[in-house]
Amino acid sequence: MTKQQAQWDPYENNGGTCVAVAGADYCVVAADTRMSGGYNILTRDYSKIMKLADKCVMASSGFQADVRALQKLLASRHLIYQHQHNKQMSCAAMAQFLANTLYYKRFFPYYSFNVVGGLDDEGKGCVFTYDAVGNYERVGYSSQGSGATLIMPLLDNQLKSPSPLLVPAQDSITPLSELEAIDLVKTCFASATERDIYTGDRLEIVVLNLDGVRLEEMELRKD
Repeated sequence: MTKQQAQWDPYENNGGTCVAVAGADYCVVAADTRMSGGYNILTRDYSKIMKLADKCVMASSGFQADVRALQKLLASRHLIYQHQHNKQMSCAAMAQFLANTLYYKRFFPYYSFNVVGGLDDEGKGCVFTYDAVGNYERVGYSSQGSGATLIMPLLDNQLKSPSPLLVPAQDSITPLSELEAIDLVKTCFASATERDIYTGDRLEIVVLNLDGVRLEEMELRKD
């Protein structure tokens, strides 16, 4: 089975894939740990997931220098917010804050593609997906990165998120249980690593629920 051919691009050479799935009382955010440069693997142990707040995490793919600059900016401004308001941002507020930050740089954007996942004020799972210039949407599930074109059809087939054009609007959370969502995410990455040379090595899965945050890991293909 041949893998997808690599296309050399100086701003896309770090690759990687991230996925997020929201449920009734949980959110699953996952990303692989491979950082690539063309056909070269720069490291097999680079985390693409950042904890933004107690109930909110962000997974990012794309050019990792821009991703790291964006993460530092978010962390510093969130710290200022906590000092001023004596509390952390909610997941929805953090999602809007990230959109504003990306849009502010729209004429020279961060080459990063992000998903934000967490729990909203009602304890429900929420996922926000972005483009490079800050357009975002709350969805039940999303994938970004080099393997997204392989993973999204599988997620669509299994989860069938309601259309945003439905009136009245339907809840975007997925019907799966927490364990079923984790198994689906693992299946998605196991499939993507067969075709995408930028995705592989190890999978990090962050699960947020009412009990807190926990991390799970799974080994992926290393070739």
